[in-house]
Amino acid sequence: IVFKLWEGLGYYSRCRNLLETARLVVSKYNGQFPTTYKEIVELKGIGPYTAAAIASFAFSLPYAVVDGNVLRVLSRFFGLAQPIDDVAGRKMYNLLADSLLATEQPAAYNQAIMDFGATICKPKIPLCNDCPFQSICTAFKDQIVDKLPIKSKRLLKKNRYFHYIIFRQKHTIFCKKRIEKDIWQNLYEFYLLEAEKILSIDEILQTSDVKKILSDISHTITTVSVISKQQLTHQLISGIFIEIKLEESIALTDDFIAVEEKNLFHLPMPKFILSYLSTKKV
Repeated sequence: IVFKLWEGLGYYSRCRNLLETARLVVSKYNGQFPTTYKEIVELKGIGPYTAAAIASFAFSLPYAVVDGNVLRVLSRFFGLAQPIDDVAGRKMYNLLADSLLATEQPAAYNQAIMDFGATICKPKIPLCNDCPFQSICTAFKDQIVDKLPIKSKRLLKKNRYFHYIIFRQKHTIFCKKRIEKDIWQNLYEFYLLEAEKILSIDEILQTSDVKKILSDISHTITTVSVISKQQLTHQLISGIFIEIKLEESIALTDDFIAVEEKNLFHLPMPKFILSYLSTKKV
């Protein structure tokens, strides 16, 4: 139920962590959310940044929140060339943030510096002329605002090519749950053939797995979609959907289930699939 409600939001690992943490809070803390930083940071899916935010905002504990906005403000204000995305840099910036924290009002301070980074000291086109710290900002004085903060790692994006085959027999469609540690874990999908490129329909039908499934079974290809794309944080998904009408049942692995068409939308599915289904009645 939770995954169905979360459907289309992305970040499905957060959904899994939310469930695990909720169960832990009930079993270990008798349903009361822990009130110390040490306990909070040990919860599944909660790292130092989130733990500091919860500790300061919910319990007024003196922990500095260090997100991307804060890193950018600190790097520019002090003119720091230390990369913000390596171990040494994160340690240095965390220590600096802790030293600047207004310990008597940690929540107000954390909110203020994050909002300042989001609205004034923005990543692109920062509002330096409106900045109250312009006269003492190192990056502004040295004219290096656009060069800070520095990142040592470039985000490499992976291209993946999905071919979804919608096997339909009478009023049922075959689906399975994605259980591997990959994108869309615990969501449902159709039969998937992943390749190094987008394949033609003939190439798909000639793959050994598909040939084995359709061997000696009367079938009709009813739909071949155009290419769809979805940009994820680290991956670009490109894919097509092929609908095949079957005259008799097929032998798929045990993790596939036959779902009545009328119940298909009861299953939590990735946005990539939902976007296709929204264009037509399957």
